[in-house]
Amino acid sequence: MALLAALSLTPAVPGAEKSAGKGEYFVYIGTYTGEKSKGIYAFRFDAAKGQATPLGLVAEESNPSFLAVHPNRRFLYAVSEIGDYQGKKSGAVSAFAIDPASGKLTFLNKVPSRGDGPCHLSVDKSGKCVLVANYGGGSVAALPVKEDGRLGEASAFVQHTGSSVNPQRQEGPHAHSINVSLDNRFAVAADLGLDEVLVYHLDPVKGSLTPNDPPFAKVNPGAGPRHFAFHPGGRFAYVINEIQSTVTAFAYDASRGTLKELQTISTLPAGFKGESYTAEVQVHPSGRFLYGSNRGHDSIAVFAIDPAQGTLTALEQVSTQGKTPRNFGIDPTGSYLFAADQGSDKIVLFRIDPKTGRLTPTGQTLEAPSPVCVKFVAVK
Repeated sequence: MALLAALSLTPAVPGAEKSAGKGEYFVYIGTYTGEKSKGIYAFRFDAAKGQATPLGLVAEESNPSFLAVHPNRRFLYAVSEIGDYQGKKSGAVSAFAIDPASGKLTFLNKVPSRGDGPCHLSVDKSGKCVLVANYGGGSVAALPVKEDGRLGEASAFVQHTGSSVNPQRQEGPHAHSINVSLDNRFAVAADLGLDEVLVYHLDPVKGSLTPNDPPFAKVNPGAGPRHFAFHPGGRFAYVINEIQSTVTAFAYDASRGTLKELQTISTLPAGFKGESYTAEVQVHPSGRFLYGSNRGHDSIAVFAIDPAQGTLTALEQVSTQGKTPRNFGIDPTGSYLFAADQGSDKIVLFRIDPKTGRLTPTGQTLEAPSPVCVKFVAVK
């Protein structure tokens, strides 16, 4: 594999990137396994130079399509996006220890996700539990994290119920992501099948999830909410809607855990008539820009964020120079965006203009087999 620099930015632990010092990161790539991929791959990335060195396959795993890193940077967790685990209709979640010198992963243990097709997971800010969203099962679960990083059996499980207007995609619940609020008090799950963004009270010590009041915010019928991102300022949040290729901006009340829709805006250029579905959404570390990926149009949509209102203004849609950008990542310095073209087995590197948020290709194309998720871990 060639030089790589891929990435991620689920809301990081405050100050984690600053503590890296050297500006070096291990970059872990989740994939769909098969003929080309055998599991999780890794690279060592020098953010100052914009260069990455391949570390190769660091863990064999079946369909580790989404990854999450413990806040202490010692452990990594991966879904196994399958539908049959230990003879039951369930996927699994695996725990790995990160070697701080080499970046290699050591398998610790694996537990059921309690629903089939787990596709997203996150770690609470205290590192006490892993939250997982089961797409096929239409459910979410909390898995306690032990002192040694291993996972316990689910301490909480919530089965979503209902459907929405699209008979092909929304015949039942399809939990597609679960993210933790900045203050660690709430967990937010986007359910594509219900057109709902569900909010739960999170108790990481007990590992419990209980519905908030109100229990969810709705998006447009048939929108299909997929991934979700909090604004680093804590007052706004965004969900990208897969089926209708839109982003919905919310005002977020952190004291009550409530979401109020502000705006819904297309991720596609005016006049586009082809078939396209969104995937990833991330807010730039500065809080000034938002990025979303379009599969089909095969582009990254770039938006400016109004600092007072939280609303979005479309700036551009930039070709990812490949097929099916299922994921992308912004390096923790906010200088680069790496578009992971799942359908082209490559990652294309873009420079982010710090003033305008616009993207310019650097000319670097990095090989990665069926890339689906990218996570950064600061090298100690």
